Amino acid sequence: MLSYHLRLFLFLSVLPRLNTTIPSDTITSPLVAHLETFWTSLFENRNEALVTLAMLFISHEIIYFGRCVPYLIADKIPSLQKYKIQQKTIQNTSQNQWKVFRYVLMSHFFFELPMIVGFHPVAVYFGMAISAVPFPSLSKMIPQIILFFVFEDFFHYWAHRALHYGPLYKHIHKIHHEWSAPFGLAAEYAHPIEVVILGTGTIGGPLIWCYFTHDLHLATTMIWMTCRLFQAVEAHSGYDFPWSTHNWLPFWSGSEHHDYHHMAFTNNFSTSFRWWDHIFGTNKKYIAYKERRAREMKEQKAKKVN
Repeated sequence: MLSYHLRLFLFLSVLPRLNTTIPSDTITSPLVAHLETFWTSLFENRNEALVTLAMLFISHEIIYFGRCVPYLIADKIPSLQKYKIQQKTIQNTSQNQWKVFRYVLMSHFFFELPMIVGFHPVAVYFGMAISAVPFPSLSKMIPQIILFFVFEDFFHYWAHRALHYGPLYKHIHKIHHEWSAPFGLAAEYAHPIEVVILGTGTIGGPLIWCYFTHDLHLATTMIWMTCRLFQAVEAHSGYDFPWSTHNWLPFWSGSEHHDYHHMAFTNNFSTSFRWWDHIFGTNKKYIAYKERRAREMKEQKAKKVN
């Protein structure tokens, strides 16, 4: 018989695929029914708050560090280095990666874990369904997750701009900008106060939605958090692959957009979408930089032809 922790691990490895594997009109399919049974078994005769804590923390560690692995592998493949955004500034050395890994892991245990401890009572107070089944349909999950993306992006834009204000930058945000050529592991390399501020945008959307509608499931929240972690690590990856999200979703910020922010320490404050920087004019230096780079590349090609 599988141990409880092994069953929990297996469930968490399957849950993020729920929103792409099961069509909304087959929510009663055998796989979903199995997942719902599995979900119920995790909570059965156990403290709901402790199970929720374990699920959120373990899934966060697996997804965050697991999302970094492809980029760590890419660092070792010479043929992929042409996709590195900053060719001259190299900070993704083994020494720096190890430094960041230790700091982020410490931050997860000493700062993020206490925040996760407080999640369950607040979520229950606001009316979130925790151990209940059946799961909501995809036709309900997907619009909620899109809404959380929009809310978090707007919150992050203004909070991030505020963190670039003199004293706040000097005493808080400067830690994150230690890396002018970022890499995946550095996505959550930040001052504890910044972790709390920006983390509020991630969990604030679901809690506010839940407060007003009483119509949100923990499974939806976990899928949203998975998507958010994928986005954060990609934005800090330092790579612009042909298959990177912003290359097929034009309004997506992505690594190319955020990498400029780390390189120049200004502009491009949004996290997921490009429109807030466009609307509020905080992408002008970035656009000028891209135009200058395009001219330089055109001139270089012309010289080769001649």
